[in-house]
Amino acid sequence: MSLYTPLFHGSSLSDCFSDRALLQGMLDFEAALTRAQASCDMVPREAAAAINACCQAERLDSDALARDAALAGNIVIPLVKQLTAVVRGEDEQAARYVHWGATSQDAIDTGLILQLRAALEQAETQLNRLITALTRQVGDHAASLMPGRTWLQHALPTTYGLKLAGTLDALLRHRARLNEMRPRLLVIQLGGAAGTLASLKAQGPVVIQALARELALGVPDTPWHSQRDRLLEAAGWFAGLAASLGKFAGDFALLMQTEVAEVSEPVAEGRGGSSTMPHKRNPVTCAAILSSTGRIPGLMAALYAAQNQQHERALGGWQAEWETLPQLATLTGGVLDNALTLVEGMQVYPQKMRQNLDITHGLIMAESVTLALAPQMGKARAHHLVERLCHQALDDNQPLVRLLQQDETVSRYLSESQIASLLDPAGATGSADHFLRQVLARSKESL
Repeated sequence: MSLYTPLFHGSSLSDCFSDRALLQGMLDFEAALTRAQASCDMVPREAAAAINACCQAERLDSDALARDAALAGNIVIPLVKQLTAVVRGEDEQAARYVHWGATSQDAIDTGLILQLRAALEQAETQLNRLITALTRQVGDHAASLMPGRTWLQHALPTTYGLKLAGTLDALLRHRARLNEMRPRLLVIQLGGAAGTLASLKAQGPVVIQALARELALGVPDTPWHSQRDRLLEAAGWFAGLAASLGKFAGDFALLMQTEVAEVSEPVAEGRGGSSTMPHKRNPVTCAAILSSTGRIPGLMAALYAAQNQQHERALGGWQAEWETLPQLATLTGGVLDNALTLVEGMQVYPQKMRQNLDITHGLIMAESVTLALAPQMGKARAHHLVERLCHQALDDNQPLVRLLQQDETVSRYLSESQIASLLDPAGATGSADHFLRQVLARSKESL
């Protein structure tokens, strides 16, 4: 294990793509293939039973497999050789039926699909936990006023609940995409040497159906040896989920800046410290998320490039997937776990948010004054008037309310109490609560 694994890949998804899981996925294919063929009377049932008993990753020499795969070009060639030897040691006759009628890519691809199924199940579990935690935080902070920010500057008031609801809304869509994707992705691969399954002659379709039943996977209309859109879709789902959580972590880290200080990461012994500065509370969880999401686009680019696969068996493109897709998935698993830690334990400071609304002395509410004046004097004229007073407030370091109340044109249409009311951020969040409640309702229906 790399020393950095707990930081970036430290999730249960990593187990789904371990060396053992890789080998066991291919062995599960080999075992299910012989069971399927036995059910079609192509392989003696005793031989299938003997092969199944030997299809355990622990019975193979993984170091030898790695060395031999470098010479063979893929790992199935030495795997089948080792498995055959193991079976021969138990049943000489059964050994002749190992890997009957299949090709290396059938074992590798179907094994990968089994790994992906397990990874997606685990990712969904973590995603559901994250949705539950975020739903609670959205409700808790539905009325927590804070500055909205565009171009990293104060824009108009919003609520922290709505800010979180935007992330929750995205996560609900990612969960829906996962459910839509599964039937397309979770299918077997069995095409034989050139995608025609000629080795099984007329019994090919029957064996395909039987194999799919054995593995509880779907049946594709054609073998997909060099049509890799399914895997690209899975990679895109992982990458999209990570990207949404990367946006959340990036915003959170900005809100943690000393000058902003509206939120902070969970407090824990040893979390976020500095080797030299004892006062530091660094956004280390956000950093782990952002470093992973910064690497994922490059992995996606590699998988897009790998789509160019020649004829019926790729020369390089297929092989490029072997490490790239698992790495992308495990990085996303780490992002999920870190995001869950962040959401469950985040510290939020509504009082500091409210204080930050006031640091521009009312300028953040200037638009509401413009809209109140517009019916009397026209929107363009009202905009220019309020804009001039805003600039004066900045230049003279004065509260906007004072300049508005002193201006003859403004006071002609608005009283001092009206101006004060217009500059109150609590009355300027528009439909924020409506948007938030819509997302909450949808989330709670699905929990």
